[in-house]
Amino acid sequence: MIRSTVLALGAAVLLAAPALAQQPVAPPPIPYGAPIGLDTAKRAAAAAHAQAMKINVPMAIVVVDPAGQVVYAEKMDGVQNSSFDIAVDKARSAALYKRSTKVFLDALTKGGDGLRFLALRGAIPVDGGQPLVVDGRIIGAIGLSGGAGEQDGECARAGADALTKAVS
Repeated sequence: MIRSTVLALGAAVLLAAPALAQQPVAPPPIPYGAPIGLDTAKRAAAAAHAQAMKINVPMAIVVVDPAGQVVYAEKMDGVQNSSFDIAVDKARSAALYKRSTKVFLDALTKGGDGLRFLALRGAIPVDGGQPLVVDGRIIGAIGLSGGAGEQDGECARAGADALTKAVS
């Protein structure tokens, strides 16, 4: 009797764990806006590119719309081949989850409850993905790869800041 109760309880916990693990923290209350256009995407990418040149690190730069579809992409000379796909993944993660990919990295680094982010499909726990917010709405996201995570994040924030400052 006790054995069957313990087995049933264990099975219930195992079946419930994936559902609990897949629940992200509530997304930031920033709504989605109209999808980013090509000219605006190029403006964000140009600022990110300029920052990459300033720190002398070749990067792949990808801008996506709120649904994670690529709007603009470029690959600087000398960047490793894998960086393009990584930049796409970072941009999509930032757009779909409405937050910087650094948020996932920070939560994962803390351990404990932050480990649940490993179960989220497409959540990239590496700095370098940043939502693009204009007029209080997410119009897309930018992802960069090619340097260390901190360098990728620095350049992604430069791209996002270029749009925020242009509107201010």
